[in-house]
Amino acid sequence: MSIATKTGDDGSTGLMFGRRVSKTDVRIVANGACDELNAALGMVRAFCSDPLVVEPILGVQKELVALMGEIAVDEQDRTRYVDGGYPLVDAAMVGRLTDAIDDLEKNHRISFKRWATPGSTQASAALDLARTVCRRAERALVEVSERGHTVNPESVRYLNRLSDLCWLYARWIETKAGMA
Repeated sequence: MSIATKTGDDGSTGLMFGRRVSKTDVRIVANGACDELNAALGMVRAFCSDPLVVEPILGVQKELVALMGEIAVDEQDRTRYVDGGYPLVDAAMVGRLTDAIDDLEKNHRISFKRWATPGSTQASAALDLARTVCRRAERALVEVSERGHTVNPESVRYLNRLSDLCWLYARWIETKAGMA
């Protein structure tokens, strides 16, 4: 089977379970932002060698797949999705991000002065880019909800917490490099 299915040549794309929507549907826009976020986090892993950052980021990338799956399901197929055993973003996932934030704030001497200017290191710049993409994904997901589609509130919380974590990781990398 080829990656070029040609089914999107008319400007539509498929949700899970085959329903077709416009490529400009808010769910597709939100999913695209989450996909970009996942790619940006991949750049973080490529540029960063600190295990305090790299190991959790890989876990986040895997959890983003679950979040994107939820977004890609039409309300009419939600029960089918859950019954199929697909993972859902849950409070435990949000809790892991919150725990990482708490650990950074309590146990690491992160320093920063006023507004952070991205670009001190490749890794911190990649984290700041991921943070901004994460905020865009969060806004897009909120718009999905505001347009009347079902949105898991834990998914919004997850993205909100993740952007904070990316900011702290960037400041941690800069602090370690003596650039904060």
